[in-house]
Amino acid sequence: MSQQTGAAQGAGERRLATLEGVLERITYANEDNGYTVARVDTGRGGGDLLTVVGALLGAQVGESLRMEGRWGSHPQYGKQFTVENYTTVLPATVQGIRRYLGSGLVKGIGPVFADRITQHFGMDTLKIIEEEPKRLVEVPGLGPKRTRKIADAWEEQKAIKEVMLFLQTVEVSTSIAVRIYKKYGDASISVVRNQPYRLAADVWGIGFLTADKIAQSVGIPHDSPERVKAGLQYALSQATDQGHCYLPEERLIADAVKLLQVDTGLVIECLADLAVPPEEGEDPGVVREKVPGPDGAAEPVTAVWLVPFHRAELSLSAQLLRLLRTDEDRMPAFRDVAWDKALAWLRTRTKADLAPEQEAAVRLALTEKVAVLTGGPGCGKSFTVRSIVELARARRAKVVLAAPTGRAAKRLAELTGAEASTVHRLLELKPGGDAAYDRERPLDADLVVVDEASMLDLLLANKLVKAVPPGAHLLFVGDVDQLPSVGAGEVLRDLLADGGPVPAVRLTRVFRQAQQSGVVTNAHRINAGQHPLTDGMKDFFLFVEDDTEEAGRLTVDVAARRIPAKFGLDPRRDVQVLAPMHRGPAGAGALNGLLQQAITPGRPDLAERRFGGRVFRVGDKVTQIRNNYDKGENGVFNGTVGVVTSLDPVDQRLTVLTDEDEEVPYEFDELDELAHAYAVTIHRSQGSEYPAVVIPVTTGAWMMLQRNLLYTAVTRAKKLVVLVGSRKAIGQAVRTVSAGRRCTALDFRLAGR
Repeated sequence: MSQQTGAAQGAGERRLATLEGVLERITYANEDNGYTVARVDTGRGGGDLLTVVGALLGAQVGESLRMEGRWGSHPQYGKQFTVENYTTVLPATVQGIRRYLGSGLVKGIGPVFADRITQHFGMDTLKIIEEEPKRLVEVPGLGPKRTRKIADAWEEQKAIKEVMLFLQTVEVSTSIAVRIYKKYGDASISVVRNQPYRLAADVWGIGFLTADKIAQSVGIPHDSPERVKAGLQYALSQATDQGHCYLPEERLIADAVKLLQVDTGLVIECLADLAVPPEEGEDPGVVREKVPGPDGAAEPVTAVWLVPFHRAELSLSAQLLRLLRTDEDRMPAFRDVAWDKALAWLRTRTKADLAPEQEAAVRLALTEKVAVLTGGPGCGKSFTVRSIVELARARRAKVVLAAPTGRAAKRLAELTGAEASTVHRLLELKPGGDAAYDRERPLDADLVVVDEASMLDLLLANKLVKAVPPGAHLLFVGDVDQLPSVGAGEVLRDLLADGGPVPAVRLTRVFRQAQQSGVVTNAHRINAGQHPLTDGMKDFFLFVEDDTEEAGRLTVDVAARRIPAKFGLDPRRDVQVLAPMHRGPAGAGALNGLLQQAITPGRPDLAERRFGGRVFRVGDKVTQIRNNYDKGENGVFNGTVGVVTSLDPVDQRLTVLTDEDEEVPYEFDELDELAHAYAVTIHRSQGSEYPAVVIPVTTGAWMMLQRNLLYTAVTRAKKLVVLVGSRKAIGQAVRTVSAGRRCTALDFRLAGR
């Protein structure tokens, strides 16, 4: 009792206090909830800075803040001030104004121009920028163009600040507030207040949960039909993020009831409303249709799709069947070719014989309108593709080569000696996702070869197949035993389904040269459910470490120091860490921080930008984490990898040189689209190939350890694989077959059942 009283008295002593100071440095900021650790100058002199922590959402370095909060003490960092709310106060001295403007707060003004502007206008500087920005041309070096840019940036940051202050009560991150403002402009606060669930559909980075939190704060009832419908669509979008094209109705209803905490009856009513077109010509919210159950279930299920995925599945199956059934043929020469002569000529070109199953694949691709070539590493897929392209080009066929990623496209070009591009670039995808090439304007191609086809998701496959002209031949090449696509669907597996109309060849024979590779040997062992061999291998190693945290540290040491020292490989360009999951001490997130410290450490002469919990530096290896059709020449897509080549704190922009040799600029408020890529999850590595891969396999990732996950990781390596972790975890991965198929109906539609 006395302890409780003492605690109450202690809390009473920590009354709300007010603190004013200039924000000098942000040490840490969590973009998800706005929690910030920062250092402020309270003007006490001596250069002493005070630590403040708490809700500093949107506060910028250089701003003068009036903060309300409580004093406290941290056992490690000493005295600190916990902020509960704050307001921005314009600086009251010329020095403060110079610091404020030079902090990078306003695009176009860095320390140099901040100094010139404040020298010219003194204490009137901020008033001039606010009320008479055209007068900035009086400052030496500031022309009309830069003056206009500064005025626009000033207005934009003021408007964004207003939106951020409105959103502060619901802990929406700075970057999300910026996105809301860029989407809705002056209507931002009105949309947030009156139509909060629109945010989940319209603004990347806002899911249903954030929109729901905002909706509750502006008074939308818990059992509002608007809320329930948004929740149902969110549950379906979550399912598509996990690879499903639809959900069985019963499962969707159960997921929504759990998510929304409302009556089942209300969810059923709202689902029925969503499935009815609201007006003639308008789309329903969802589509319901009976299909065979997943995993061969005897009873059909009522499936529920989001409209784009239902449309894409119908369209893709129809386009494939159209290509298969057409009488047109853009390569008629191969209908009655003398194959003995053709293959003999090919032998003189390639200096090698085709195995019987490779020969069958060559004939299939050149005589069938749609075909699939699949097989594991070392089985000759690449040589078979090269042979197909050689023969087609010998008959003057127009051959188009594509792959889902830049790295895979480069590899395909090197293999065939012909130009290859990513699918996105081939189709010239435009802002919004529409393609320049489609059924009305097809590609000029007689043969289209798509490598790494296991990566093709439903939406991209549909766009691609739409653009293939009738009579052209379409060949999908990929390893069906790898992980399926990151996006929704399981296209390659559906094309290979028993009883389907698409002819296929599976290469199974491992060639003698490939048998000498530990990478190839162990990939096939893993795929067959056997433990990889690591003793006496020159290109496949195991570092045993049972402790997950130690395994993480050892992974970094192997990737950043040991492999470069022993094999002469560049740790940034040639070595890739592939983690089963993002979280945890041996996950991609933690490893990226450690690898960045080891490979691209901070230096006084190296430009950097902190964003949330990450720091971006020139030289950093990064990856795009969302599809953005507005970036680059033809969009920049989830999984694109590149290196940061420049960072401009004045214009608040960094530039990334991608694997496709394209320079892509990012505004600082767009940096939540980038993540470091020294380590990536195995899922994100699909379609890529690296000289060396390091794979932490620990019991900390127990739930993720599956055979196709480890198989995919190992097959990403060209020369060298190093496993780091426990034999128990490796055994778990090898034994565990992936649970269940994704919910798709493409195989059913293709079979016409």
